[in-house]
Amino acid sequence: MKFSYREEDDVTIVEPQGKIMGGPDASHLHERLYELIDQGKRKVVVNLSGVNWMNSSGLGILIGSLISLRNNGGNLKLAQVTERIKNLLQITKLDAVFDSYETVEEAIESFS
Repeated sequence: MKFSYREEDDVTIVEPQGKIMGGPDASHLHERLYELIDQGKRKVVVNLSGVNWMNSSGLGILIGSLISLRNNGGNLKLAQVTERIKNLLQITKLDAVFDSYETVEEAIESFS
C-alpha cells in the first residue's frame, strides 16, 4: 500500500492506494496519521477511492485516528469510499461512526 497526502485550505487529505491490511505499510500510514495530529492538524479527509480492500487492521487504523483526532478537537472524514469498503463499513456498523462523502470537495466543505 502506498499513500500520499496534501493540504487544501486547513484540511489534510490522505490518499492511500491499494490494500490496507496491516503490516509495515499500514503501520506507516498509522504513524503518519498520528504525526499529523502531533503537528496540530485537526481536519483530516481520507480519500478511499484508491483502496480496493481493507481488513480489521485497516479499520483499526481509521478508528484509532478518528478517536485521537476527536479527543484533540478535530475530526476525520472519509471520501470516495469504494463499494467494497462501503459494504465492510455497513457490515461492521462503522458507517454510523464515520462521516462519509461522495467527493473530497464535499468532505472538505463539511468542516466549514
